[in-house]
Amino acid sequence: MPVEFLGIAATNEGSEVTPRSGASFDKAYTLELARAHEDHGWDRVLFAYGSGSPDPSPAAAYIAARTETLQILVAHRPNVSYPTFAAKTFATLDRISDGRLAVHFITGGNDHEQQREGDFLTKDERYARTREAIQIIKKAWTSHKPFDHEGTHYRFNDFVSDTFPVQQPHPRVSFGGSSPAAYAAGGAEADIYCLWGEPLAQTAEQIAAVKAAAKAAGRTDVPRIQVAFRPIIAPTEELAWEKAHRTLARIKARKAGAPLSRRHPLNGPENAGSQRLLAVAAESERHDRALWTPTAAETSGAGNSTALVGTPETVAQALLDYYDLGVEILSARGYDLLDDAIDFGRHVIPIVREEVAKRDAARTTP
Repeated sequence: MPVEFLGIAATNEGSEVTPRSGASFDKAYTLELARAHEDHGWDRVLFAYGSGSPDPSPAAAYIAARTETLQILVAHRPNVSYPTFAAKTFATLDRISDGRLAVHFITGGNDHEQQREGDFLTKDERYARTREAIQIIKKAWTSHKPFDHEGTHYRFNDFVSDTFPVQQPHPRVSFGGSSPAAYAAGGAEADIYCLWGEPLAQTAEQIAAVKAAAKAAGRTDVPRIQVAFRPIIAPTEELAWEKAHRTLARIKARKAGAPLSRRHPLNGPENAGSQRLLAVAAESERHDRALWTPTAAETSGAGNSTALVGTPETVAQALLDYYDLGVEILSARGYDLLDDAIDFGRHVIPIVREEVAKRDAARTTP
């Protein structure tokens, strides 16, 4: 089966180890980072969403118009725009990019962050709303006849769009979460289901939960699985672990100077995904072949925060362990965003692609 690589489309150079030096949307840096991904073997990049961050849709349009093959994943919170409006926005983006768009739907794992933009629903209510919004957006992307909708969260009459995506039947829908409500919503609606990097055994359990939810929803297919990591690579194992501990020290120094992010709390996370990462970190600093958890512990499991540490060969083999579980999309983001994207693309992606090709050839050989 094919393997894909997802990177990050950051709009400035700031990270957990580096404060940004200028505006939150640095056009030159955003383009440089995107082109580094395109030039070094990545399939797509994610434009993330935060209540005070640059709007991902126009940022994605800017990049789509200046790249040729790089695919675009745009994060979207359903509370920030009505589904019919969102459907037109994304169809337009798919046109601008000549069919390179996917949409990642974020339900929101932190009440405070959601309330910054007027969203006061409970988490389970948010999941129900996300599911309803996805259903409406899919219909708006595909229906050429007017339709009405009367649901729990949305109601409208006689809507029909005159703006349709290039991709048929529609751009891929990406979704994430680690709670029963998330599995139910994403298992029913997602083309891609996103998980954070946990040990292999726990990842296998989550994949099984997603598949069970898809079956319970009456699907005959299942979402493709994506897992996210923070790779830390170097030419030797010793140098890689030295780099890992320097990275951890830089995170601590950065925290001492200023908050890392207004998007995630640095203690007592509410979302199941972060809680799971902290539980994994409490169990052990190291798991399986190369999974390292202190980076997650230091950031309170804030988003994609577990590391894979080692030489390019070690990290590639660790990623292949997840591929062998059924993970088809590998999400990776370094701490020094630009340099790490280039290094990972040069040294890790080719190894993984070569080994996947060998596995695929072995499956088809009589």
